[in-house]
Amino acid sequence: MEKRKKEMKISVNAPSYKRANEVLTLAYLPFCKVWVDEGEEDEYREHYPDAEIISCPKGIQGNVARVRNYILRQEMAAGYDVVCIVDDDLYRLERYVKQEGSQFGYIKEKIETDDFLMFIEKYSIIAEDIGAKFWGVNINTDPMAYRHASPFSTVSPVLGPFQCFMKGNRCFYDEALPLKEDYDMTLQQLNLERVILRLNAYHYVCKQSVNEGGCASYRNREREKQQIEALRQKWGSDIVKMDTTNKGRSKKKKLEDYNPIIHIPIKGI
Repeated sequence: MEKRKKEMKISVNAPSYKRANEVLTLAYLPFCKVWVDEGEEDEYREHYPDAEIISCPKGIQGNVARVRNYILRQEMAAGYDVVCIVDDDLYRLERYVKQEGSQFGYIKEKIETDDFLMFIEKYSIIAEDIGAKFWGVNINTDPMAYRHASPFSTVSPVLGPFQCFMKGNRCFYDEALPLKEDYDMTLQQLNLERVILRLNAYHYVCKQSVNEGGCASYRNREREKQQIEALRQKWGSDIVKMDTTNKGRSKKKKLEDYNPIIHIPIKGI
């Protein structure tokens, strides 16, 4: 194998909207670029004077898919090898490590701030080696979701709180799906590239669906259902299904989850 001659050029980014006083990610990743609406730039700078605050042109913010596309295009054009996009409320990455005497034989270990870029480079190299243009981590923090015999997956969803795009990425977010853009991105990548890299031992920790602002400013149950239906119309009912399990509640009552169940019809891990 040809030896790599230089370190990867990595860009870490967080879109943020109407959260000028609560960008939790900056406490964990102070080098993260924060992309904001031009009308909120001064307020963000006031709260985070040492952060790299980038103003988006008018009309970009207010749709998370649109602002993520703007970030991708800007950073790829700037020559980065890896563009990492995280939520502005992500405050740690963790992994399960084996230790005797703990639940399932594993405990959680934080990826420290000083190790974050090394972590990105290490797994970006692996993604590159298997032909993936897109990678991320487990979407579930429950140790039962850690597939012990499968340290990584190639056809499992990688969602919005932590996503990495490799140089040469050909997929962009569907701006008609601003609440399900991350599920759609997984499907786009697998449809086009036939592989993604998901690290099953690692997971993100964030305040998803808790904080005000961001997607919460235009999210409600009816809009969620409409977005899932639009995703199903795009990819078909064999691939996108509604979660109607009762999740341990009354056996007589079925619920519609805010997130779909994705069935990937190609071979992989």
